[in-house]
Amino acid sequence: MIEIKNLSFKYENSDTNALTDLSIKIPDGQIVLLCGESGCGKTSVTRLINGLIPHYYEGTIEGKVVVNNMDISNAELYETAKHVGSVFQNPRSQFFCVDTTSEIAFGCENMGLPEDEIRDRIKKTADEQNITNLLGRNIFNLSGGEKQKIACASVSAVNPDVFVLDEPTSNLDMNAIYKLREVVQLWKRQGKTVVISEHRIHWLSDICERVIYLKGGSVRMDSSMEEFTHLSPQKIRKMGLRSLILNCKLSTDNISCTNNTIDFHNFKYSYNEKHDALNVNELSLPCNEIVAVIGHNGAGKSTFSKCLCGLQKKFRGSITLNGLEIKKKMLLKKCYMVMQDVNHQLFCESVLDEVQLGMSDENKGEVEKVLDMLDLSSVTERHPMSLSGGQKQRVAIASAILAGKELLIFDEPTSGLDYRHMNETAQLFSDLKGKNSIFIVTHDPDLICSCCTHILHLENGCVKASYPLDRNGEKNLKLFFDKN
Repeated sequence: MIEIKNLSFKYENSDTNALTDLSIKIPDGQIVLLCGESGCGKTSVTRLINGLIPHYYEGTIEGKVVVNNMDISNAELYETAKHVGSVFQNPRSQFFCVDTTSEIAFGCENMGLPEDEIRDRIKKTADEQNITNLLGRNIFNLSGGEKQKIACASVSAVNPDVFVLDEPTSNLDMNAIYKLREVVQLWKRQGKTVVISEHRIHWLSDICERVIYLKGGSVRMDSSMEEFTHLSPQKIRKMGLRSLILNCKLSTDNISCTNNTIDFHNFKYSYNEKHDALNVNELSLPCNEIVAVIGHNGAGKSTFSKCLCGLQKKFRGSITLNGLEIKKKMLLKKCYMVMQDVNHQLFCESVLDEVQLGMSDENKGEVEKVLDMLDLSSVTERHPMSLSGGQKQRVAIASAILAGKELLIFDEPTSGLDYRHMNETAQLFSDLKGKNSIFIVTHDPDLICSCCTHILHLENGCVKASYPLDRNGEKNLKLFFDKN
């Protein structure tokens, strides 16, 4: 049993409550979806259950959190970890070991279990979750989906009664999402309690039994999944939520309108001598358009992006923009990249300073316009690291747009964004069409169909397909997501 009773919480150095007078009871064995717009308090609820609040994230707390008769606020984190297993949005943030087998064993070793029992748990967990092929691997060589599998296995091996997942699919392709779905179904059969904070809710409609909708740090709706699925699409959008049905229907703005091109010649990169992570012989893409870069986790999308913006200095080949070859040193000056983990590129003491950091000339009106479009005007004086994941993502996007670079590259820009903020981000990208060449690495069909004009499909580091996102392109895109 999980019980959160009359709980209010305010993060240290914050002026407002993250949660206000929150009361939730979750019985044993229930699968619960926490949903709501970015910053509504979903992540804070997960941190209460696993004890990260108040032991890691400090602040002012009132009320009680009890899990399996344990007062989480007063229990040590190592005691809480025996009862609650956590899978975070970015699995890399919870890894302690270099190889996968050691990582799965790590929690069991911390509990002081005998070596034979630890080996048995590793084997049992790997067999149950079909990941025996991932044992003994270097964690740094895994794809995003494979890392998520190891994160799930590492908490499963400890055998807690409760699992908490915070935005677990934000960086996963459809195939990896359905693999994660199988793991959650396994936990469900085992009678575990699972609490999932999520924006991409389409994969949970027949797994979760209950939906808790949060707004402004309070519960605004608490219903069965059956009742929730009967809400109209208009009502769900008004709540700021993504659709319950995977959508690949194009916006009327997805029309390419340029004859200028960006050309890639023998564009290659290798992390080792045996295997090319990127191998693009000849590729021509439209200039000043919005190109969606799609493919499975590990297909080479992020490598392509890093080479394009000059971060991988040893890549081979050349890029021609509007007939002029761009030297490798010039790529860094012409490009701006928003990384998948934006925590690595937030440097300033305030949001306002952060978004102006890359600007060559002051333009107060343009800054205000972008901040307003991305719903950041109310947090300009906040420290970027004090924001929610979705808000941080929008700060990084604002910084990129205001930097005024010719080529903008975004790696999973809608990771952690709700429906409303995804739409606002898509509109900003659309406004830049014709002015900047935009490359968006994404697994988000909603974003692609809202603003992109061209598809670049990579697999195994090679170009599998490249096509305009017209009506024929819509069919190809739908086929890609249906198959995966």
